[in-house]
Amino acid sequence: MDGSKGDRAVPKMKTHRGAAKRLRVTGTGKLVRGHAFHSHFTGKKTSKRKRHLRKDAVLHETNARVAKRLLGL
Repeated sequence: MDGSKGDRAVPKMKTHRGAAKRLRVTGTGKLVRGHAFHSHFTGKKTSKRKRHLRKDAVLHETNARVAKRLLGL
């Protein structure tokens, strides 16, 4: 059918826009996130700590299942 009244297809899932802005998918299908605590109060943090917070982190697999559903994967 072409979307007329008699069509009973399940509607498409919408991507959770908040999750889409915070997560991205790697080539192997893992989800990558940024670190928290890097935006302010950085004067008291060591250079090593701030340098490590700049890098992305792989989302843990216990959270990845829910996050993938939010992203529509």
